[in-house]
Amino acid sequence: MKRLLILIGKIASKILSLKVFRIINSSLDIIFTIYITEDFKSKGKNIRIKRGNYILGGNYISFGDNVSLGCQGRLTAWDRYSKQVFIPEIRIGDNVSIGDNFHITAINYIEIGNNVLMGQKVTITDNSHGTSELSDMMIAPSARNLVSKGSVIIGKNVWIGDKVTILPGVKVGEGSIIAANAVVVKDVPSFCIVGGIPAKIIKSIN
Repeated sequence: MKRLLILIGKIASKILSLKVFRIINSSLDIIFTIYITEDFKSKGKNIRIKRGNYILGGNYISFGDNVSLGCQGRLTAWDRYSKQVFIPEIRIGDNVSIGDNFHITAINYIEIGNNVLMGQKVTITDNSHGTSELSDMMIAPSARNLVSKGSVIIGKNVWIGDKVTILPGVKVGEGSIIAANAVVVKDVPSFCIVGGIPAKIIKSIN
């Protein structure tokens, strides 16, 4: 009986320690969220940004309600790069969940609609280092001007799988699904499933 009580005590102490750790970790995330969103252009209710994220240009970023960002991500709105000047904007709607290790970067305009769900390691960019012109290719990528081929618009109710990359000038229609590892280089119609490199329509749902 004594051994059983000792065992129960050890198990209880581990469970309580884990619970306390989770409470502390959650509290630190809340503090980080309050601090990092202080300079946002606008923000809704119930935002959760985990620690370890890098955010640049918060005054160009808007969040709706119930937005959560995973850890170790990068959310950047660049208004300057070298001698270039931009007026970027990133708008994230309501009920959006973005997985760990994301990379969302804008010099132009990125919009993520309501109820969008993203897996881990998703990249969304409206810009690139230089063009495919020979004159650009002859200099170091980091020394090339940033250019945008257009804004990125992601409609509502879209599901984006792990390790997806969405490139500049792309519009993703409402309710679509982008399969894991896809590279999206052109518009995606509403209510369809796309996958592959480059992404192609796998199935349309009427």
